[in-house]
Amino acid sequence: MVKQKRISDYGIKIGELEKGTLNKITDVKGVKVGHATVDTKDSKTGVTIILPREDNIYRNKFLAASYVLNGYGKTTGLVQIEELGTLESIIALTNTLNVGLVHDAVVEYMIEECRKENLELTTFNPVICECNDSYLNDISLRAVKKTHVHEAIRNAKVDFEEGDIGAGKGMSCHQLKGGIGSASRILELDEKKYTIGVLVQSNHGLIKDLTIGGKNIGNRIAKEIEVEDQTDKGSIISIIATDLPLSSRQLKRICKRTGVGLARLGSYIGHGSGEITIAFSTGNTIKHDYEENILNIDILNEDKLDLVFRAVAECEEEAVLNSMIAADTVLGFKGRTRYSLKEYINYM
Repeated sequence: MVKQKRISDYGIKIGELEKGTLNKITDVKGVKVGHATVDTKDSKTGVTIILPREDNIYRNKFLAASYVLNGYGKTTGLVQIEELGTLESIIALTNTLNVGLVHDAVVEYMIEECRKENLELTTFNPVICECNDSYLNDISLRAVKKTHVHEAIRNAKVDFEEGDIGAGKGMSCHQLKGGIGSASRILELDEKKYTIGVLVQSNHGLIKDLTIGGKNIGNRIAKEIEVEDQTDKGSIISIIATDLPLSSRQLKRICKRTGVGLARLGSYIGHGSGEITIAFSTGNTIKHDYEENILNIDILNEDKLDLVFRAVAECEEEAVLNSMIAADTVLGFKGRTRYSLKEYINYM
């Protein structure tokens, strides 16, 4: 069991819905998360991998969708997700200048996975997401290599660490330390329980706007630390997983509700910010080699989406706070420092 204090351990309750067992995206059965971290004097970066299922995701695709709230980002794979409404790749998070290298590594991984099943891979849509960690990391070194991607895949587990680890190592959130965070909620429909999980790579927001539980604590913190400017140029990647049987259109609708969680924390979504969300449902599998002309899938009654919207908003808000509170203070490139939220949480 990972031993990290999370936002709920400080007596801060986000929302009203029931949480999953771990309160992480991996409460959705089959989902795993792995990290590889690069932590040197000048390099504060890494890669985080989300494995959507235990078997081959290319051969057994999930329905999926994406939504771009603000498009100052370099995520790959969104065009095909938008067009076909399916996910056929593991999802990788890294820094802006390492997207290409991580892309290559994910392609190699999938080629090998398909070879094990005697499947020739001739086309593939890798999903690589990024935030810019250049405040703490010498991003031009492009320190994340293929070996780190493969390490993160090997390390993937259900109970994963949060904070300044993997792709979160060099991230900043509300001008404090950001990183990887997660949360989940349980819904009951037709006497059956379903799970919504969110994982974020948080790298956005201004300290003066930071609001927790309706209280602006950012202004008070801002009086005690130096901040470099007052322009929100950050980004956040949000990954939603659920075992609810949702269509790709419904998944896009729930993607949009991550913005509610961000707004509750005081984010205004700056011009230079990249807010990108990807959602997938494990409720239906679309086989790569289906021969049938007509496919039967389950789908949630549209009128029952309200509770799902609330769950996503709660998860997003709590996941961002977990990414901040689980992170340690980091001294990075050029002697720059990002302080952990846990050093100021008593202001609540």
